[in-house]
Amino acid sequence: MNIERLRLKEDQDRIKHWKKWGPYLTERQWGTVREDYSADGSAWENVTHEDARSKAYRWGEEGLGGFSDHKQKLCLAWAFWNGKDPMIKERLFGLTGNQGNHGEDVKELYYYLDSTPTHSYMKMLYKYPQNEFPYKDLEEENSRRGKLDPEYEIIDTGIFDQDEYFDIFIEYAKEDFEDIVSRATIHNRSNEDATIWVMPTIWFRKTWFTGHEPFLPKLSKKSENQILAFSPKSGNYHFHFDGNPELLFCDNETNREKLYDIGNQKKFLKDAINDYVVEGKTKHLNPDNFGTKAAGLYKILIPAGKSKEVTFRMKRKSSPVNMEECDEIIQNRLHDADEFYLDLQGHVTDEELRNIQRQAYAGMMWGKQFYYYNVERWLEGDPGRYVPPVERKKGRNHNWRHLQNYDIISMPDKWEYPWYAAWDLAFHCIPIARMDPQFAKDQLLVLLSEWYMHPNGQIPAYEWNFNDVNPPIHAYAIQRVFQIDRKMNGGEADYEFLERALHKLMLNFTWWVNQKDSDGQNIFEGGFLGLDNVSLFDRSHVDQFGAKLEQADATSWMAMFCLNMLRISLDLCEKNKVYQYTATKFLEHFLYIAGAMNNISGQNISLWDDEDNFFYDVLHIDDKAPKRMKVRSIVGLIPLFAVEPIKEEMYENLTEFKQRLDFFLKEKPKLASLVSNWIEPGKDKRHLFSLLRGHRMKSLLNKLLDPEEFLSDYGIRSVSKYHKDHPYSMRLNGEKHTVKYTPGESDTRMFGGNSNWRGPIWFPINWLIMESLKKFNYYYGGDFPIEYPTGSGKFITLDIIAKELSLRNIEIFKRNQEGKRPVFGENEKMQNDPHFRDYILFFEYFHGDNGKGLGSSHQTGWTGLIAEMIHKYFPREEKVEDEVVTLFRS
Repeated sequence: MNIERLRLKEDQDRIKHWKKWGPYLTERQWGTVREDYSADGSAWENVTHEDARSKAYRWGEEGLGGFSDHKQKLCLAWAFWNGKDPMIKERLFGLTGNQGNHGEDVKELYYYLDSTPTHSYMKMLYKYPQNEFPYKDLEEENSRRGKLDPEYEIIDTGIFDQDEYFDIFIEYAKEDFEDIVSRATIHNRSNEDATIWVMPTIWFRKTWFTGHEPFLPKLSKKSENQILAFSPKSGNYHFHFDGNPELLFCDNETNREKLYDIGNQKKFLKDAINDYVVEGKTKHLNPDNFGTKAAGLYKILIPAGKSKEVTFRMKRKSSPVNMEECDEIIQNRLHDADEFYLDLQGHVTDEELRNIQRQAYAGMMWGKQFYYYNVERWLEGDPGRYVPPVERKKGRNHNWRHLQNYDIISMPDKWEYPWYAAWDLAFHCIPIARMDPQFAKDQLLVLLSEWYMHPNGQIPAYEWNFNDVNPPIHAYAIQRVFQIDRKMNGGEADYEFLERALHKLMLNFTWWVNQKDSDGQNIFEGGFLGLDNVSLFDRSHVDQFGAKLEQADATSWMAMFCLNMLRISLDLCEKNKVYQYTATKFLEHFLYIAGAMNNISGQNISLWDDEDNFFYDVLHIDDKAPKRMKVRSIVGLIPLFAVEPIKEEMYENLTEFKQRLDFFLKEKPKLASLVSNWIEPGKDKRHLFSLLRGHRMKSLLNKLLDPEEFLSDYGIRSVSKYHKDHPYSMRLNGEKHTVKYTPGESDTRMFGGNSNWRGPIWFPINWLIMESLKKFNYYYGGDFPIEYPTGSGKFITLDIIAKELSLRNIEIFKRNQEGKRPVFGENEKMQNDPHFRDYILFFEYFHGDNGKGLGSSHQTGWTGLIAEMIHKYFPREEKVEDEVVTLFRS
């Protein structure tokens, strides 16, 4: 066991709290729902980037390369100034959802490069221009662009063209769990000397006005290069800075005069350090050298092509510190990180893939954030403080008063999506489980806890609207993480985790049945389901047309949910056979859903279209005949996901389950005929439950694997390319609605226009397709060859197709024969410059034809699945079939 695994065990066993300190600051607290106290809920405008340096936040803190304790009481981060900007760079800049032509968008270049799961070593890179940051250019040019234009990024401004920028590498290394070294290594990439101001910054999150912590914490000057941080609850922390910085002190308090044109309550304000560095103002600095915010200020001249370092060290104890030890501490922790990844990546022999995978894992770890949201307190306001407008009591999230979130959570993207999203998080936990199984399990359980889950059983979606409905894949993720954890533990299973999860999942399942199956006919209307604009219209508001929508994806997700719960129940039967009754319940529910999909409400209406051999949503409007909405999208592929192979040995000793199964299949032969042939065992005596029997499965795969439909060189598209020349349209209430193949950014304003499911490649769906093909292969083995690609005349097995699809996803990030990474598109600097080309960005989604990264640039959440693809599909011993794949690809 390597030393980092030992640290994980010490943390889990509560011997040492190695995870107490980590990268728990968000990249953007402004513009969030939590900080919005407006009457109309316009969160983007209530607190802006311009406001951020002057406003003390209520619910969390942001910082550049930020670090904090797990309750975010004491925060550390870095700030810089190039001598030309109108403000110091202490937070990342980006456009609001209303400013960007494709929604909110960070306009910076930064990369998460390394991290261990205990954050004993971490590294990131921030690229800071030496010339004035193009704030105005980015705002004005994006405002000129429309939905049909690409986003205007910072790399497009030309600010990096002449290499007049600093590469700032930020590192953290732990000598002990509360003895932490941080260093910024600043490279001048230009051919002229350049000056930079560097400010390692410390501050307390403002908790002293809430009524819970009446005592004020304090930062004070201890010597010329030392600061003492004292809190009545947590005691003392000692900060030691190398060299002789100018120590600056103020308070983490709002500049009310600047923001609201009213008198300031405090004298020393949050923006004092900024005003001193940029304008030389000392009015709001504390001359007595204490406060709740402080920084060490360095002015450094860096010769052309050279680098310089700034280091500080935080210790719990007041013992003397030798700053020369910091080099050794950083090198030792980097060695530990290398050892950890050597074990984790041992079977990945391709160096480029190791680099991609390690950066993906780093992004998963840097993506952790302290998330604090007490909805009742947010609705009612703090005692003795500003009372929120009365409108919010019936507004956003007002029916989630029970929700009290105060945890470290894996975020989709800490700038663009600095709030948890239920189905995103489920996917995050799969690659995280390789690094830190306990954290993955805890993340899955936290959304099921009573302070998250609604009393009615709904899992909260995300802070913009907790009522929105995400696909019910939590059970899948729990069962998958259980399997990964079991294998990593040499076969020892965590049944307690599985059992805890099952009980809460049953509440969530009941909510779905009661709330999203309005007629009790086992056909579900999930609405939004996280797929944004995949449909002709917003499916959450189909009632505007006086209509009802029966969804192929919602119903299929629920069939998948049933089979996941069946499998969890059977796994638990290894410990306690009483769970065979739960297994029976979910098996029967699955069969009823299968029947309903083929005969909605007993009216001989099916979600399956025999003419197109595809699944579609069915729209009911008043007394008109039901109409299939013939959009060839991933909605019609999701029935593939409802599949579960089960070995005979799993249930052969479960007498009640086996008897009930046999009875049900005998008494309900029509239902039994709709799903895979359970009676005939497949490979290794496996049996299979699936929504798809042979003909329908082959028909779906025929479209899935067709380059003129769903199959791209870089994975599976979310809408068929067929719609490029054959858009699908429908008139509703006199208005024409159309879906066409849109492989890049969204061309509609639906859901803000910052994501697009009408053609691009999305990793979560690609991942589930691969997982499903592998499950089918467990049953069929080599007896079910499929033409791949469609029309090629070449037939291979389903497991090889799954691997082939993963290779297409992986090739988004790999250099191709021209030496270019598709993810970077045609940007020459990012493709060729040695200071750009090996740093990977893990985007939200990817262009359906060329693989270019689109949307959020740091969504190492579910796009981090690339790490698991590399892990699963690059085994230690290459199989003969892999050579066949290579042959077919050529």
